[in-house]
Amino acid sequence: MKFILRSFSYIMHPLFMPLLGVCIYFTITPKFVPESFMYAKIFAISILTLVVPILFYFLLESINLVSSKELSDVKERRVPLICQMGVTFLIISVIINGYEFPELYMFFIGILIASAVCLLLSFFKYKASLHMVGVSGVLGFIIALSMVYTTNYLQIISLLVIAIGLTAASRLQMKAHNMHELVVGLIAGGLPQLVVFYFYNI
Repeated sequence: MKFILRSFSYIMHPLFMPLLGVCIYFTITPKFVPESFMYAKIFAISILTLVVPILFYFLLESINLVSSKELSDVKERRVPLICQMGVTFLIISVIINGYEFPELYMFFIGILIASAVCLLLSFFKYKASLHMVGVSGVLGFIIALSMVYTTNYLQIISLLVIAIGLTAASRLQMKAHNMHELVVGLIAGGLPQLVVFYFYNI
């Protein structure tokens, strides 16, 4: 049981969440998207959200700015979060066109806001759960899409809610966070998605 719980800390790692949101979007969107175009976007986002942060982490580790991949010291989160914000800004500036994919554009705007909130909290020496930020951000995105498309995505939403519960249990079991940090991470990740879509719909 402990192994299963711990596995969710890796399966639902924050690095995977932007790509998960993008893949779900292209799966459920009613808009026609040519396959070659879709795969090109997914590939570019994969490079920027997975490969670049991993290489950047090894760079930070080599110069002793981070001590572990868990970033257990709240001060160690600041540079990676700034990197995350830079990558996200690059995606919304170059990769995702706000006219072609306004929903994905809003998704990454929400990610940018959530990253900024976590960065701000780190300066107050508060360690919100980045795992919860990531998975709740995807959940908020799918809930927003269900309202935009007026379509029931209850199955996906239910799976994400279960994933949130298991991820939270995993982080508690590993003693990486307390309940308060998990709840703050949940709000910091999910709320920006709903807020940006609310203003987009206006």
